[in-house]
Amino acid sequence: MATVLITGVGRQRSIGATLAVGLAEDGWDLALSYWSPYDERIGLERGGHDPEDVAARCRALGRRVDLLPADLTSVTEPGRLVAAATAHGDLRGLVLSHAESTDSSVLDTTVESWDRHFAVNARASWLLIKAFAEQLPPAAPAGGVTGRIVALTSDHTAHNLPYGASKGALDRLVVAAAVELGARGVRANVVNPGPIDTGWMTPEIRESGIRQTPAGRLGTANDTTDLVRFLMSDAGGWITGQLLHSNGGFKTSG
Repeated sequence: MATVLITGVGRQRSIGATLAVGLAEDGWDLALSYWSPYDERIGLERGGHDPEDVAARCRALGRRVDLLPADLTSVTEPGRLVAAATAHGDLRGLVLSHAESTDSSVLDTTVESWDRHFAVNARASWLLIKAFAEQLPPAAPAGGVTGRIVALTSDHTAHNLPYGASKGALDRLVVAAAVELGARGVRANVVNPGPIDTGWMTPEIRESGIRQTPAGRLGTANDTTDLVRFLMSDAGGWITGQLLHSNGGFKTSG
């Protein structure tokens, strides 16, 4: 196998942490990015050594794991992060599960918050994809797959405006990458997991989400990971340029 860089692995109760363990089970070596000051700021459930604990779980599966803290509000960090992840010369996967997410609406969003959301969710993602592609061969054999990109998105926008708007930008740039980088052998897709309770849901939000999900339950981080593992596998190599909903039919019945 090869190395995959996964962003947003700061808390054990996160999609990113579950993705790391799942891809480790599939034989990927890992470069795991996180930023503890963000996790501290949002105040969701976390332990004192979550990134290290996630890394330990993956190493117990026999995988090599590098922990790479990175502040993705900085324009220089994405390139530095990819350079560190290429240390072993076999970086072939990029999974973008990081996010800036602070609730605000049309009337109370600040310019500072807007810019920070777009810096992390859109600009950093573009720069990570760019740096990832630049370290791949400039051309691949016809039909060959040399690199895989999966990004996690959301369609939550009302009262979470800068988050939703910046995630919409993320969708477009990943689809563009699938087209523009196809000749390099890159496969790029976006996954919308729907509402996953990683510690942010109130009982009322949970009940509302279940009511809107025809499958009869909320999704889990494992549900998202199952799809990402497929997209990152040889079996998923024909899928590219897609925005895929892995959400139990959330909102499709209303």
